[in-house]
Amino acid sequence: MSSVSSAASAALATGSTRDQILGAARELITTRSYLGFSFQDVADAVGVRKASLYHHFPSKEALGVAVLREAIQGFRRWDEAKARAPREALDAYFRMCRNGLRAGSAVCPAGALTPGWDCIHDELRGTVQELRELQVRWLAGVFGALLPARPAEGGGPDAAALAAYVFAVCQGALLASRMTGRVEDFDEAIAQLRSSLPV
Repeated sequence: MSSVSSAASAALATGSTRDQILGAARELITTRSYLGFSFQDVADAVGVRKASLYHHFPSKEALGVAVLREAIQGFRRWDEAKARAPREALDAYFRMCRNGLRAGSAVCPAGALTPGWDCIHDELRGTVQELRELQVRWLAGVFGALLPARPAEGGGPDAAALAAYVFAVCQGALLASRMTGRVEDFDEAIAQLRSSLPV
């Protein structure tokens, strides 16, 4: 079995060695999990000696942090690439999770680190949390624009709570569809999520 998908292999054929290493590591993290690959797997995917990886990344943890930092920047670029109305933004988020994160065949790079949460270093955990917080804040902004103003005494849906809920369901839907290999399972979960939202 190939360690990197054919689509990812084609993408690896271009770019600097560092970019190729990051691409291979992301592919392995999102399809095998962080604990499911080694530096040797990355070296084999890129076609370099394992010792060459240390020129770019001093450790597997440093490589994992770099993959997540790239995901954080990628989310920011995705957000900044196009101005969207709030409802369009929410729809685009669901599409990004489905298509960009390859529902059914891969998971979010941050979600891929949670199975080994107690085994990973603090910096890696912190970067996972940073990616989650970025997306939850973004979603809270979307819901803040979609929801009517809440009365001072409370009541009504809370934008931050809805944002955390949507993020969690999307992560769960990615995991469930990866288990079955069916993107339709992601679609069904998101359809149920949409029907439960008060917007």
